[in-house]
Amino acid sequence: MAAQVLIEAGVVSAADHALRDALAGRPLVSAERFCGSLRTAYAGPGPVEAARPVMAIGCYPAWTAAAPGSVLAAEERTGVRGPEQRRFWADALDGPARALLAGLARPPVISAWYATDQLRAWAGLGGTVAAIDGPLRARVEGKAAFTVLLTAAGVPQRMRIPAVRVDGALPALAELQRMVGSQRLVVQCGADSGGRGTTFVTTGADLERAARLPGPYKVAAFVVGWSSNTTVLSVPTGRGVAVYVDRPSHKAVGVAEAGIGPGKSAGNDWSRPWPARAATDLVDAAVRVGEFLWREHRVAGLFGLDAILTGDGAVMFNEINLRNQGTTEVSGVNQQLRGLPPFVVAHLTVLLGGRANWLPDADEFNAATIATARRSVPGPYYLKLRHRGHTPVRVGGLHGPGVYRFTSGRLAWARSGAHPADADADVGEVLLASLPDERVVCLPGAELGTAEALTTGYGSPFAGPHALSSFGRSVLNALSHQLEPATEPTTAR
Repeated sequence: MAAQVLIEAGVVSAADHALRDALAGRPLVSAERFCGSLRTAYAGPGPVEAARPVMAIGCYPAWTAAAPGSVLAAEERTGVRGPEQRRFWADALDGPARALLAGLARPPVISAWYATDQLRAWAGLGGTVAAIDGPLRARVEGKAAFTVLLTAAGVPQRMRIPAVRVDGALPALAELQRMVGSQRLVVQCGADSGGRGTTFVTTGADLERAARLPGPYKVAAFVVGWSSNTTVLSVPTGRGVAVYVDRPSHKAVGVAEAGIGPGKSAGNDWSRPWPARAATDLVDAAVRVGEFLWREHRVAGLFGLDAILTGDGAVMFNEINLRNQGTTEVSGVNQQLRGLPPFVVAHLTVLLGGRANWLPDADEFNAATIATARRSVPGPYYLKLRHRGHTPVRVGGLHGPGVYRFTSGRLAWARSGAHPADADADVGEVLLASLPDERVVCLPGAELGTAEALTTGYGSPFAGPHALSSFGRSVLNALSHQLEPATEPTTAR
């Protein structure tokens, strides 16, 4: 059985008061694809009510158990869910969002992945976007500059993947292979998310495809192992910055049977143990990077580090994400399992100039992270759910988002829920989050939501770095039984 999450009332109260003080009476508004973003903080154990947005603006509507104050969701207007809809929801809602936010009693604080001109326009005169600056995010996340960042931060060479930067045209395949000492290459460019801008290269045709993307390029050796994501929090102290490093995940990528393409994440599992040396190295490197970002750019709040855990127990870093991420929501359960509100509460507080005075000493926290990562202890996971077919469908015969049990290979409603800890995967439960309404038409490639739960490892959805477990496969198969043919509306873009 997965563990219960217990957070002392005094810690919750301190976090709630600190965020309220930082908001100073201004309404909190979430602007992310999922209108239930921040739900781990306000709809789970030890809820921090100050983190519940007064309004959420996004692509997919929240459900009752995860609801913020009010919702403006693009999907409720179009009735369509698909790849194009998830990319352009902000543009589709630009006018309505400006009008709604302008009608608030006070200028809002907008929580988002990173600040853009559009979000600043939504916030209006006197409003605030509580997020990392977009241009700074792009500079720091630039794939071609990552090795320079690790070097400047003092991350040891053994944790850096062999790579070269190419500013002009890409050289011939054999030359690149010689330069990085690997037959298989990873070519990356830009500062995009979700695996975009990444190409795996083993043939001349692969290289031609990579060369169609704009440079500069980072060309790196392909490293075999588990991909991983780690959430990191930097908090100013007056003398510098305290860096808190979360437990690293095991991330499955390129899982074809889940409809996930090469280089793209199928989800993360934080229940699997890490080797002691790799966990220690990862935490040390993350602290170095956090301290460097503070010295160089005065960056505070959340960021993420992606790495490869190799078969011989070494860790090698491959990417930085200077923003909230797709992992932010569920990774917050790791902090709750240790008796703290999710890092995102401190993130918002410090970005607004407040003090996250409920956090423990960073060195003690990080030592406990290493100890926890080494053991098989309960942790959360999420598995991305995609429409893998080639024709439009609707999700029918379910009760919407909530906790389900498996009965004879089918999904049976158990109870309402909005938090990964509401479901115990070890006994066959799963939280299906952000499912579409049964009237919504889902196009090929559409996000159908996420499967989430706590597990001690027995209920993990992944069997390997690129493979589902039997449990993960059963989740996808059971959901596929609920897909019914639909007709694509003529208004779908």
